[in-house]
Amino acid sequence: MKAEVLTIGDELLRGEIVDSNKSFLSDRLLTIDAEVRWHTSVLDDPEDMVDAFRRAAARADLVLVSGGLGPTRDDLTMAILAETWDRKLVRDEETLRNLEAFFARFGRTMAANNAKQALFPEGSEILPNPIGTAPGCMLEVEGTLFFCMPGVPRELYQMMDEQVLPRLEARRGDGLVTRATLLRTFGLGESNLDEELREVADEEGVSLGFRTAFPDNYVRPMARAASAEEAEAKLQRACDAIEMKLGPLVYGRGEEETLEAVVGRLLDERGKTVAVAESCTGGLLGERITSVPGASGWFRGGVMAYANEAKVDLLGVPAQLIAEHGAVSAPVAEAMARSVRERLGADFGVSTTGISGPTGGSEEKPVGLVFIAVAEGDACQAREFLFPFDRPRHRAVTTQAALDWVRRSLLGEEPTAPRYVRGRS
Repeated sequence: MKAEVLTIGDELLRGEIVDSNKSFLSDRLLTIDAEVRWHTSVLDDPEDMVDAFRRAAARADLVLVSGGLGPTRDDLTMAILAETWDRKLVRDEETLRNLEAFFARFGRTMAANNAKQALFPEGSEILPNPIGTAPGCMLEVEGTLFFCMPGVPRELYQMMDEQVLPRLEARRGDGLVTRATLLRTFGLGESNLDEELREVADEEGVSLGFRTAFPDNYVRPMARAASAEEAEAKLQRACDAIEMKLGPLVYGRGEEETLEAVVGRLLDERGKTVAVAESCTGGLLGERITSVPGASGWFRGGVMAYANEAKVDLLGVPAQLIAEHGAVSAPVAEAMARSVRERLGADFGVSTTGISGPTGGSEEKPVGLVFIAVAEGDACQAREFLFPFDRPRHRAVTTQAALDWVRRSLLGEEPTAPRYVRGRS
């Protein structure tokens, strides 16, 4: 099955928002062995939309359309889809009642222009949207199956999983079944990752894909077989082989298993807690930790001590230590980690202090230099890294390295420097 993903909206072409819907939809189509051959984006322009619909129908078996289902004058998807194939726009009364009820739940009266969201091309099958006002539709024209979905990611994700995929599964019939997953790694560059896995997962019907999502690199094993059971077994064997080869470089599976989520789960399972003292990361480490539901069970708190005076006043770092070694140093990082662990009563204390740039460096301490320290019990160790990235990426990789150190400590593994940067203990 050849597929096209078509996203609609002026804001996409102007670069105002990142078009994440394309990657999500393409990823989901992997699970039903649909090959995405084209990604297209068009303006909210009737002529361009007609052209895009016709081109898609001429070359694809399946077209997933995102956007243009709202109530405003520039939301044209249903009307243009109907016009393209000379279909009438038909009002669905049940959808209209559902829209009115949606607004009533919030004590509001539905605006008149929302009624257009109950209009669909003749012959459509309506796809309910339980969390928004934009229902979707399925329409088959000239041998091509169109699915129109909202552009709002949260609504699109639910509609794709609950409405679109089950319909496609039912239509697919016999043939090869595809299963795929995502293995998340930290600490090895993409080319080195490929080289490490050169002789791994070479079973017939199994393939590996690679992509970078800084500061991580992802491996996507994919398995094809005659049945779901066989495909899943092949996929599991591939994942086991990859994890055996890479060891703790692999920290999670799937789109949702972030490093902070993995660290949170391990802390919870072991009954441990963590506290953070941040300088160069400016609260980013704490923000990532608290983004995980249930973090109150294992996160004691954090101190953002950016200025030297804050390190002294809030964490008790000796002023003489800062004067002698500088704020960006192993002794100061260790003092910060020890102090925050003791003051907040945590099992782990983690600290970051560095130079994220673009200014502030010197020959002795260049931009990109950072010290991370982890205190556990009476032990404390600081490690020096040089992350040669711009400011946002420097902060991102610093927090990732700090979280990875805690993860490895909980697993009984030695902390290691990411192999694509310079670092020494």
